[in-house]
Amino acid sequence: MASIVKLLLAASLLAALPGAAAAADIKAGRQIASAQCRTCHGLDGIAQIPVAPHLAGESEIYLQTQLKAFRSGKRTNEMMDVVAKNLTDDDIANVAAWYSAIKISVEMPE
Repeated sequence: MASIVKLLLAASLLAALPGAAAAADIKAGRQIASAQCRTCHGLDGIAQIPVAPHLAGESEIYLQTQLKAFRSGKRTNEMMDVVAKNLTDDDIANVAAWYSAIKISVEMPE
């Protein structure tokens, strides 16, 4: 538990440093998602094909980490390798902001 607190504290300190990345642009993220992501993941973040994960409401940090991993080649997938290779850091931040901002609800079975 203490290590999690330290990690969160370090992340908040880094975000507060001068020159920290500006807030992502959700509208720009929607445009990128509409052009490049919607065929597989849907503009609404609900996957359109069985092999694609849902992205709606996913953590912004997780989405950025995965997109950067695809871009660098640390993580591979035939389709994502092509899509992610041309994304800039700003593009990744914007797409992650778009999908993480989508609100989802869960309905438990009775």
